Amino acid sequence: MSHILLLHLTLFTTAAAMIIHNSSSSNGTPNHKLIIAFQAPWNVSFPFSARRLGSAIQIAVEKVNNNPSFLGNYSLDFVYKDTDCNPKESLGGFIHQVWRENVTALFGPACPEEAEVTGLIASTWHIPMFGYVGQSSKLEDGEMYDSYIKIMPPLKRSSEVLVKTLEFFGWSHVAMIGGGLKTNTWDKVDALWKTVENPLRSHFKLTAELKFDTSDPDLLYQNIKYISTVARVIVVLTSREDSMALLLEAERQGLMNGDYVFFLMQHFEVSEGKQINKVLRRIRVLRFLQTAKILKDNRTNQIPYSAYLHDAVLLYVTGLKEVLKEGKDPHDGRQLLEKLKIRDKIRFHGNYKSCSQSQTRCFVFVSQLIQPASFAIACSGFLLPMKEMKHENLVQFFGVCIEPPNICLVIQYCKKGSLKVNVDLEWMFKLSFAYDIVNGMDFIHNSTLKFHGNLKPSTCLVDSRLQIKLSGFGLWEFKYGGKNKLDLYWTAPELLRQIGLPCNGTPKGDIYSFAIIMWELMYNSKGGPYQDINLDPKEIIMQLRTPFRGEPLRPVLCEQLCDEKVNALLKACWSENPDHRPPFGSIRRRLKDISPESHANILDNMVDKLEKYANHLEEVVEERTNQLTAEKARADKLLSSMLPKYIADQLMAGKSVEPQSYDMVTIFFSDIVGFTSMCSSSSAMEVVTFLNELYSLFDDIIKMYDVYKVRTIHYQFFMFHLIVRCSKKIKG
Repeated sequence: MSHILLLHLTLFTTAAAMIIHNSSSSNGTPNHKLIIAFQAPWNVSFPFSARRLGSAIQIAVEKVNNNPSFLGNYSLDFVYKDTDCNPKESLGGFIHQVWRENVTALFGPACPEEAEVTGLIASTWHIPMFGYVGQSSKLEDGEMYDSYIKIMPPLKRSSEVLVKTLEFFGWSHVAMIGGGLKTNTWDKVDALWKTVENPLRSHFKLTAELKFDTSDPDLLYQNIKYISTVARVIVVLTSREDSMALLLEAERQGLMNGDYVFFLMQHFEVSEGKQINKVLRRIRVLRFLQTAKILKDNRTNQIPYSAYLHDAVLLYVTGLKEVLKEGKDPHDGRQLLEKLKIRDKIRFHGNYKSCSQSQTRCFVFVSQLIQPASFAIACSGFLLPMKEMKHENLVQFFGVCIEPPNICLVIQYCKKGSLKVNVDLEWMFKLSFAYDIVNGMDFIHNSTLKFHGNLKPSTCLVDSRLQIKLSGFGLWEFKYGGKNKLDLYWTAPELLRQIGLPCNGTPKGDIYSFAIIMWELMYNSKGGPYQDINLDPKEIIMQLRTPFRGEPLRPVLCEQLCDEKVNALLKACWSENPDHRPPFGSIRRRLKDISPESHANILDNMVDKLEKYANHLEEVVEERTNQLTAEKARADKLLSSMLPKYIADQLMAGKSVEPQSYDMVTIFFSDIVGFTSMCSSSSAMEVVTFLNELYSLFDDIIKMYDVYKVRTIHYQFFMFHLIVRCSKKIKG
């Protein structure tokens, strides 16, 4: 409540503050005051309520009055009328403001049905009327409403962005669904529906158009169920509350599993509440809103219409300034309208200006795409080439910020930093980094940019996959000011000689820069390419620009520290004659000759080695498994030959062998009579041959019977213990 009271006080005490502030100018000369009219509903339930927007017009008026360069000895003030979106109140209030307050311009009325009525009187009296909220189809009649000036982007802008988005993704079949209550304010859904329908019908196959009372849950269920059968790309046109109900119904019917895309089109909606934001985040809906940059002031309530109202005042002052410059009457609306018509090549859309076809260096942020990611579509002669620069070795470009003091580029984040970090690298890493740079530079040289112009270690970024991504190329319009002396170490000598000439770089200059970076990689340089040269940076640049005694200054090469093929490549790339420097395509081939594996990035190399190791490990495991299986088979065979089969089977299965008793057994003992004397009279081979033949004969005989043999050497005797099983069992 305190915030509302504060804003109320602010609005109604502005006039008094202006009178005190503008009672005299800085040089004591009288100050003339011009009054402008402001009409909007006071009821805060309206998104364009005066409680929400009032401080925007106050900020603009204060900005004009605090800067004499706008209107000189004239000051600006405003009077406010609460119209409550009632055409009668608006019309009566406007007549009062003109006759009693002598207003020179009208800002509002906020509601289009009021604007249709009051706009006719404003056109008759030639009083400029600035529309900063919505618009109806009637207000598009330029002859009838010849004093009406639109500040908001036209409705067709939403459809243009939608068409471009659908074409980008290659979607050809689209359906439309939406509507609203019969009491919709100014038929805003109807107006947007007509604007979107025609472009979709002309560019795509429109499979369904379902317009109904979205507050009816039965109709909602039936139409969602039907539309899911005829299209997977669905454009939703309805109010904020109804759109949430529609999307939740779609979620209940299982349409949020990734197979369907919903485009939520809205034109006259205030910022979303927390509830609908949660819904959109959960179900990931693409939402198109016509928005403006929010005024950064603690007196605003961050409503998009605030920006339009603020800029409408500045646009009015811009035209008024030219009228005063020519010495004409600032109360003559015809003069002001004429000046604004002359300036109609510039149309204010929020805090951004759109450009005519002849202009190339301006920006239009025509749409905001919310969930799952936020981005804006930019229209510019030099931004479009950057949007097309997509390569695995280039940082991705997203957009620019042009608001001082934070003028910057928005690009992909590389978490590992740049090559400027002092880290010792192994040979594989060095060549992989060099190959990444060559790939990125070759892509740039074959693109519309033609050259990089700013290649150095700090513009070679490293992402999480240990892959080089080049940055710092293009968008020379954003770059100004002189370079640091140390930054010139990577600049080609022929470019250093072009002092004061507008040259951003050349393809041959890029090759020289690459050679210096590659030298730093190969030689693990931590102090720059000229760390071993006892000269200060200024003297080094002088010698690079003008070689001493005709000998070009270059980093020191050493055959003991680097491969001779790499040294030869470096010499060719930093040749004093640019024509002798090889193109990046040739450099790539020479790098591949130096190391066949250098063409892959570091992570791919590591993955490749891991795959090779895994494959080799599988072969080793298989070989060892086969050997183990063979050894096990031999052990099993030996065990079976030493023990009865059933005992051997039990032992091989890991089971214990229980002793068994038999009622009858036969034991056979044998000995060779005279074995000692026979051995003394025979050779060793004769003894072995005799024993082998004898025991082989025994083995052949006992195989015919269920017999177990035990061989024992006891002194000069061989004993055979044979157990004959009487009941198909043997105990040995």
